[in-house]
Amino acid sequence: MKYINNIFTIEKSSLTKIIKKFETPIFCYSEKKIIENINNFKNSFKSFSPIICFSTKSNSNLKILNLIKRNGLGADVVSKGELMIALKAGINSKKIVFSGVGKTRPELIYAIDKNILLINSESKSEILEIESIAKSKNKKVDIGIRLNPNTDAQTIKQISTGKKENKFGVNEKTFIEISKYVKSSKFLNLKCLSVHIGSQILDYKPYQKMLNVLDKLIKKTKLNFEYIDLGGGMGIDYNKDNKKFNYRKYNQIIKNFLKKYNSKIIFEPGRSIIGDTAILISKIIYIKENSKKDFIIVDAAMNDFMRPALYGAEHKIIPLKKTNKMINKIYDFVGPICETTDKFLTTNKFQKLNEKDYIIICDVGAYGSSLASNYNIRPKPAEILIKGTKINIIKKRQKLQDII
Repeated sequence: MKYINNIFTIEKSSLTKIIKKFETPIFCYSEKKIIENINNFKNSFKSFSPIICFSTKSNSNLKILNLIKRNGLGADVVSKGELMIALKAGINSKKIVFSGVGKTRPELIYAIDKNILLINSESKSEILEIESIAKSKNKKVDIGIRLNPNTDAQTIKQISTGKKENKFGVNEKTFIEISKYVKSSKFLNLKCLSVHIGSQILDYKPYQKMLNVLDKLIKKTKLNFEYIDLGGGMGIDYNKDNKKFNYRKYNQIIKNFLKKYNSKIIFEPGRSIIGDTAILISKIIYIKENSKKDFIIVDAAMNDFMRPALYGAEHKIIPLKKTNKMINKIYDFVGPICETTDKFLTTNKFQKLNEKDYIIICDVGAYGSSLASNYNIRPKPAEILIKGTKINIIKKRQKLQDII
């Protein structure tokens, strides 16, 4: 993704041609970048060849999931719907793990019937529910127990999942109590110790602390786990300041951990695979001048791309066409929805903009389309996947009549 002759281009496709053909806003993905990210992730941990289960919640587009499957990844799912779409994408059931704190009985029945790799349980009550279903079917079900390691991921508080005040997992005392119960059950196999401390993590040190907690727990319980599920959460460089996650150091501390334990590692990456592979193109509807700043009102809104409104996430915004006519003026990039939080970015230096120009919101592949909604009865954007000069529509833009 780069400028060629001052026009932003994905692979070999100029975006000016795309906007003539499609309405905005529109999500555009690079197939080459997705495959590159998958291969980079695999190569970062090739010394112990983990099972890589893509986080379906980060992007649940069927065609994206199929591409991910064709490149050897499994799926981490958190609902029956995500499990269904992962299976429809062709992902092998034995490469699927089911996470989440509130799995319902019908969801658990479906997962058990599909013989997935693991159900990662997060409470004693859930384990009793799984056991009840397994007993009714007279089968043994493979499960993991998710530990809450009380580890600060040093990320946005709304996407931290590993501290004791978070709803996820169980504490050490409960873990030991549950594991004893599971080991005595005729219908449950305790296969996995699962943990996930948060998302958009750029420092390997929280993972080091997490592994120290796991090490102490395994020594204390003397349990042998076939799988250690370390979750995902590795961040990407949204701010373009070259602050990147150190995969080399994370790989080394896992290798040190595995010298003590003969377990298979499971990862659940989402953002690190798909985050920087997509952009959102939007058209400037109006420019509303103010004594302090100009509001750049675009046709994309918080229903199309929720992260900035949901927890203040910042995404770089760039012009579709470069003119190099920079001005020192405060621009507020906002959408048309009737909420003050329908805002993407504030900047005090940008290229001079005009109404009907196009802008690009960067790095929207993760939690972009998957968080989109129909708030204000707005149709969800189309999604296209670009491969060289080939443009594939992987989700059509919704029509108002279909919503209404």
